[in-house]
Parts: sequence; structure tokens; C-alpha cells
Amino acid sequence: MKRLVIDFGSGYTKIYMPGCGVVLFEATCIAVEEMADSHAYNIKAYGDKAKALSGRAARSTHIINPVSQGDIVHMNLALELLRYFLEKIEIPARKARHAEALFLLPCGIKDEIVQKYKRLAEECGFANAYFSRVPFAIILGHNITMSESRPVFCMDIGCTVSNIAAVSQDGIISGRSVYLGGKDIDICIMDDLAANHDFRIGSLTAENLKNGVGSLLPDDNKMNNVYGRERSSGTPQTLSVYSGHLYGIISGHLDTIIQQAAEMLSGLSPDVSSSIMRSGIYLAGGMMKVDGVPQYIENKLGITVNMPEDPQLDAVIGGGTILSDDKLLDRLTETLD
Repeated sequence: MKRLVIDFGSGYTKIYMPGCGVVLFEATCIAVEEMADSHAYNIKAYGDKAKALSGRAARSTHIINPVSQGDIVHMNLALELLRYFLEKIEIPARKARHAEALFLLPCGIKDEIVQKYKRLAEECGFANAYFSRVPFAIILGHNITMSESRPVFCMDIGCTVSNIAAVSQDGIISGRSVYLGGKDIDICIMDDLAANHDFRIGSLTAENLKNGVGSLLPDDNKMNNVYGRERSSGTPQTLSVYSGHLYGIISGHLDTIIQQAAEMLSGLSPDVSSSIMRSGIYLAGGMMKVDGVPQYIENKLGITVNMPEDPQLDAVIGGGTILSDDKLLDRLTETLD
């Protein structure tokens, strides 16, 4: 029986198969064309191909993220997209009946949203479906052995959700989801250039700026020439954007998330706090790949940080550890029933 871990995130979907590794990493995005009948639609593209149409598609085509802030906001489109991803990794509906899936969910997710994921798994037809919280997977993705006597702390800054938690093998000691992430920074970059430079860019360009030029390293001054248009006249223009232009935007959003982490840390018991001070904070999420972000978090919180080999894939790889260990699967998950 095939087993797979599914991180069906707001920004990207990652699928991991024990023995094969990460077999899919694509944008959680779908391009839909409006039809004359308001209840009908035509899907034009899925995943990365759909995301590439952002800002370039015809007016009748809408680029939709069926998952937002950890919630499935378009169930039918989410199901279409996940089925497409499964077929892409050679698990069509007939094979899904002989497969088990572990879904990773935000730590602060509400019960009614968990039910949506359970419905999604049921509609896909998996033989068995399990559900675990992201913080457990993050810690295991760092190759850390969890125990009841060794609490650890993690921060995962994703696309629209950031997970912050103190956990042990016994469960989540304290955890919350902050509905803020990399996509919010992209939007602020777009708004800032429009307001202060009369310059308009699209979401893909803003994301590329954040990842390529954005930096919180002291005195870093990378630069990129960006193509867009003048906001007032619509004339095509080029603008040189430096790291310093983006510093305040990135740090401002991070400070909000860090403040949530600081509040959580201050509320932990002395024994848990001492364990965290010894082991440090375990980081994950796409924002950790932006230059200087891990160091910024470390300096702000005054606690050593630990980085995985690939922060974007850390959780889904850790999910593979859960799926491969029956004791962890029993302790750290809930089932479809």
C-alpha cells in the first residue's frame, strides 16, 4: 500500500512519499474561466501553470487559491486541484483506494476546518487518512527525537499562516496560528511601490523581489531592475529596487509574528523554558530562505535558532517520519473517523 504525506498549503502543495522523497512541489493555484452559466466553470490550468498566468490572463479567467489561511475556501476547486496533483504522481482515483495519506494542518485550526480536510480526503477516496499538526512534523523534519521530557519550540512562517508552538511527544504544550505570512509581505511591497514610487507591479514580481532582493542582513544592498508600469499614466517603466527599500516591510511583518512568539515563550513554565533555551528554536517555512531572517529572529528573541536543510520542505519530510513510525502515527495523529 502506498503512503504519502500531503501539505496542502495556502501557497504551495508538497507531497512526500517514504522511500521516494518529495514527489510534488507546486503552487496551490488553479486558473478558472467564467462560463455563461454562473454555476459552470472551465479549468484552464493547475498548479505552477495557473500561477504563471497571474496578471497575464484574460479578464474572464480568474486565478484562485482554493486554500487561504489554512482554510479550504473553495472545496470543489480544492478537490479538483488535489486530484490533479495525485494523478500527476500516478495516484489516480482507482489507486487512491489502496493508499494512505497523512495531511498536515495548522496548529490553531478550528474543528470545522478540520472537517473540511476530512471531507477532502474522503472525496479523494484514500483507504486511510490521518491528520497531524504542523509543529510535530517540523520538529521531526529537523531530525529531533521527540520525548515527553524534552519540550521544544518551533516557528514556521508560511504563505498566509505562521505556526508557533512548544511541543513534546505528549502533545502541543502551547501553540497558535498567526494569520500572517509571506504573501502579506508581497502585497505590502506592491502597495508600497504604488504609493511611494507611482509604480505598479504584479504579485509574481513582488514575490520575486521579496525572495531575491529582500534582506534583513545589516548593510545588505542587493538591487534588481523591475519592470512594471507607472501607476498614474500606465506607461511601462523600469524601477531599481534595493534591499533597503524592502527592509521595513519585511521586518515590520516579522516583528508582529515574533511578538506572538515572545508572548508565548513568556507564558511557559520555567522547566519548559529552560529546555527551550538549551535546544533553541526550530525554524521552518519559505520566509526562512530570505537573507537574514533567521538571524533577525535570533537577535529579537535572544535564543539560538536551528535551520533545516530546506525550510520549505521541512514539515512534509517530518510528516514522512510520522507516517513511517506506527507509534508516532498513533500518538500524533487523528483519523478520518
